Amino acid sequence: MSRAFVRDADDDSTELHERPVSSQPNFVTAEGLRQIESEVRRLEQARHAAAGDPAEAARLARDLRYWQKRYASARLVVVAADPQAVRFGVRVTLETEDGGERAWRLVGEDEADPAAGKISWASPLARSLLGRTVGDAVEFLGQRAEIVRLQGAEDAVLPGMPPPPKRTAAGSPLPP
Repeated sequence: MSRAFVRDADDDSTELHERPVSSQPNFVTAEGLRQIESEVRRLEQARHAAAGDPAEAARLARDLRYWQKRYASARLVVVAADPQAVRFGVRVTLETEDGGERAWRLVGEDEADPAAGKISWASPLARSLLGRTVGDAVEFLGQRAEIVRLQGAEDAVLPGMPPPPKRTAAGSPLPP
């Protein structure tokens, strides 16, 4: 029999590859920071509960390392209440040539959920919108779309919330 199909007794099947961490700055909204903190707590509890299952414990430990790195690198961006241009954290509403409207909020990579109207600030669409103002036109799905509305922060840093590792202001399309 070929050795390719024989499992060695000392084969460590619990070793997993690390989850890749984006090379982009880890800008987050207050909501995104709360989500990261919540995931770290959930994984810490689950890891302790999975002590009897080495494969599950290894997977949870790997995911916990990922989220701990994301928390450590988080840069909370405070979003203006009344933005004058598209920036991180702002909700942008586009009106297409056929009269349809679509709105997205530019958020951190881990927060992105297009079905919920949240796109990563690093996505091609978000990059094409950064710095633009109401009345500007962009290409969207092969047609011209006009920015018709900008909305500021939907969430805020809550009292009692631990400070993030770094803070940035939303004075430019991308935080420094």
